[in-house]
Amino acid sequence: MKEWIEAMRLRTLPVSVAGVTAGTGCAVYHHGFSLIPMLICLAFAIIAQIASNFANEYYDFKNGLDKKGREGFRRGVTEGDISPSAMRNATFGLLAADIILGCSLIYWGGWWLIPVGAAIAVFALAYSAGPYPLSHHGLGDLAVVIFFGLVPVIFTEYVQTRVFHISSTTLCAALGVGLLAANVLIINNYRDRDDDAAVGKRTTVVIFGKKIMANVYLIDGITGCVLFAMASTYSPSWTAAGWIVIVGWHLLLWQRLKSLQGAMLNNILKFTSILLCIASIYLLVILSVWQEGAYQPDINPYPL
Repeated sequence: MKEWIEAMRLRTLPVSVAGVTAGTGCAVYHHGFSLIPMLICLAFAIIAQIASNFANEYYDFKNGLDKKGREGFRRGVTEGDISPSAMRNATFGLLAADIILGCSLIYWGGWWLIPVGAAIAVFALAYSAGPYPLSHHGLGDLAVVIFFGLVPVIFTEYVQTRVFHISSTTLCAALGVGLLAANVLIINNYRDRDDDAAVGKRTTVVIFGKKIMANVYLIDGITGCVLFAMASTYSPSWTAAGWIVIVGWHLLLWQRLKSLQGAMLNNILKFTSILLCIASIYLLVILSVWQEGAYQPDINPYPL
């Protein structure tokens, strides 16, 4: 059981929670919160991420990209803790269950959600499998911005409100989540840089180097927090203090990132993931209290 829990990579699961949390904040902001579809989105997102993690472990082993004793999370298949067939069956079993769960959202969002769900299922596999695995060609970061940021935020809001609110609030929240989620992947690839380079796995850290990607991590975090603040533009100015604290936490993680290597980076990965989740919860609170139309700045606060 322990090896399966390790394969789930629990340290990274807050990333899935963050997208649904921010999307729910946008739904509340637009006066459309609905508990049941929100919970379904949350379960769907977490299961999809676990399935993707399982697929990553299975296909990297199958393609000879993992070796025993590599840095980072213990690879149960590579180390012999889990049989390849068991991991393959678990991957496709979870995807099948997630597809069935996702189909229940048709009640709220309509039949056209089917291709959206299909795209998410394909991404869960295409990240590590297929003729052109995204994570092997420097496309993993972009895929994370899309499928852990834009897709969950926009569609979590949609199935609750039944309206596409392509507003500055929704887009800023979605991109903010995506950039901070990409930072989790950067840490993962930063830690595994040497192992990945040795087997020809061309992540962005392998392509551009550690120094550049450490700076990308810094920029992503600051930009993501600015986008979150922009998503809550109509909240009182004192709420900016929370974003300043979050940016400060991010700067501390960036400083630690530059001074650590190997398995010591696992805690930085964990806290980067937690930071994203906390930021999304803070956004949810702000958008819930200061809903659309409930707080608007006075156009002329000093009338003659």
